[in-house]
Amino acid sequence: MCETEKENVQLTRSEAREQAFMLLFSKSFDEEPLENTIDDNGEIFRGGVCGYAQAVVTGIEARQDEIDSIISKYLKKGWTLRRISRPSLAILRLAVYEITYLESIPDAVSVNEAVELAKKYTIDESGFVNGILGSVVRAKEEQS
Repeated sequence: MCETEKENVQLTRSEAREQAFMLLFSKSFDEEPLENTIDDNGEIFRGGVCGYAQAVVTGIEARQDEIDSIISKYLKKGWTLRRISRPSLAILRLAVYEITYLESIPDAVSVNEAVELAKKYTIDESGFVNGILGSVVRAKEEQS
């Protein structure tokens, strides 16, 4: 469960993850500081931005180059991050961050949640998201 700052609203981890996705997606359209994006979008969420979403988005911003490098390794030849739709890229960044840096979340949960977000917010890109994340997880398992 995740509590929001403004009100005592309990969110599931899936709802918190969806908040993080929305913040990442919103951030992809401007060069504003992350704090501004969080403040500007906080009003659209019942109770404001929850702590988990804020922490994850902050972590992704701090490690975005590393995360993007991981994603780029598994793109088809000739593809770049610029070719990925903004919603799919936000979803991939979120899931790769969880898989790479948050040991408390099982990899399969991160992948499943990412696929569900892709089904909801993209047009037929859930298979693409699943394929990239499957490769990320397999590579992580091979390194362990």
